[in-house]
Amino acid sequence: MTLRRSWRDWSGDAAVTAAAVAFGLVMLQASRSDFPDGEEINVYRDVAIGTVSWVLLLLYRRRYPAQIAVAAMLGQVTAATMLGTAALAVFSVAVHRPWRTSALVAAANMLVLLGVFWIAPLSDQDFREGLLVFGLIYAVLVTAGMLVRSRRQLIASLKERARAAEAEQRLRVEEARLLERERLAREMHDVLAHRISLLAVHAGALEFRPDAPADQREAAGIIRQSAYEAMEDLREVIGVLRDDSPGTDPERPQPTLPDVAGLVEESRRAGAHITLDDRVPASPAVPARVGRHAYRIVQEGLTNARKHAPGAHVRVTLDVRDGTALTIEIVNALPPGPPPRPLPGAGAGLVGLGERVSVLGGGLEHGRTADGLFRLRADLPLPS
Repeated sequence: MTLRRSWRDWSGDAAVTAAAVAFGLVMLQASRSDFPDGEEINVYRDVAIGTVSWVLLLLYRRRYPAQIAVAAMLGQVTAATMLGTAALAVFSVAVHRPWRTSALVAAANMLVLLGVFWIAPLSDQDFREGLLVFGLIYAVLVTAGMLVRSRRQLIASLKERARAAEAEQRLRVEEARLLERERLAREMHDVLAHRISLLAVHAGALEFRPDAPADQREAAGIIRQSAYEAMEDLREVIGVLRDDSPGTDPERPQPTLPDVAGLVEESRRAGAHITLDDRVPASPAVPARVGRHAYRIVQEGLTNARKHAPGAHVRVTLDVRDGTALTIEIVNALPPGPPPRPLPGAGAGLVGLGERVSVLGGGLEHGRTADGLFRLRADLPLPS
């Protein structure tokens, strides 16, 4: 983890380490001149100790700044080159740690320097000047480090605010998009409601026309009733988008399994050829929840047959298999030749049926059979 840095971080670490090396070598030369003749400093040992500290400063000043500062502070007693490492380690602490830690480490370094200067062969003037110079150096380093830390925190805060602003902007765009979709849906509702109401009015006029044949009046009644139900369904769909008055419109009762016969009869009156084979016993063996999904499956199956095989005979079979599952089978013949142009639709009816069946934990099968038929079969488990 230590080596995973950007080139900018490596450049900064190298610059800090180079400053520590330069400062340490200067202090080594100054220390040699302070000793009298015959008391030479072991330069090689001093540089070796300093080299180890410089490598540690280069590699670990970001992860362990306080530990390196403490080690360099104690090493000042044994090597003059450690004075540079200790000073730049204090700067690293100020950059990467809170100001209290920086002030404590700088004060401890000054105390160690006080002891080093005390035991060194320095005059009173050099002693006072050395403490003053190092005090100013540490003050500048701590101040500069705190400024760098503050600048980094400010940049991080600005980046976070920019990310929050971008997220808020995305939310505003999404909200505007949803509001626009709702507005378009309301407009489409008004347009469709107007057209369907005109259809219902004309169908009603034809239905109650005295001189119209009976079959035409019956067909007009079916059209008028279908238009009315389409308007009701459209109102409910748009009501999902309109949440300004929730709870004011009670939910309409949903159809269940006994309503399948009415659905088939309605399709027959519209001209479809459907055979209903209802083998479900008269006792209420199918709960309303399962029956509601069964009704929707039959409804979607008849719609698919009307779209893709108009005029074909459709056989609907309802059966309770061993009292454990409700089986729904819809079979229709496929027209010869190229398929007719389908009616407009989303093309996701079978996908929706799969979702319905999976909610109940059942199975759904659909596709062509060997004898050229299309079969839709659903097994809905019944509670034991």
